[in-house]
Amino acid sequence: MSARLVMMFLILVVFGSAVGAVYVKHQSRKLFVELQGLQAERDRLDVEWARLQIEQSTWATHVRVENLARTRLDMALPNNQEVVIVRP
Repeated sequence: MSARLVMMFLILVVFGSAVGAVYVKHQSRKLFVELQGLQAERDRLDVEWARLQIEQSTWATHVRVENLARTRLDMALPNNQEVVIVRP
């Protein structure tokens, strides 16, 4: 009778071990797929960040700012008679 109990116990332990191994492998694959998705998202965000940096540098060029100042704000460079030099 005790040999039969030991055998049943060992069968349950082997079965439990097999189920555990399958579960761990499934979790590993699931996490790997999630990792790949996150890496793809990171790459997409890196590309967008680079595009936004280029766009920012384009919007902030001196020529563009000067053109906006002239057209929208009616600003112009002062002539020599309008320049006042202030000395301490």
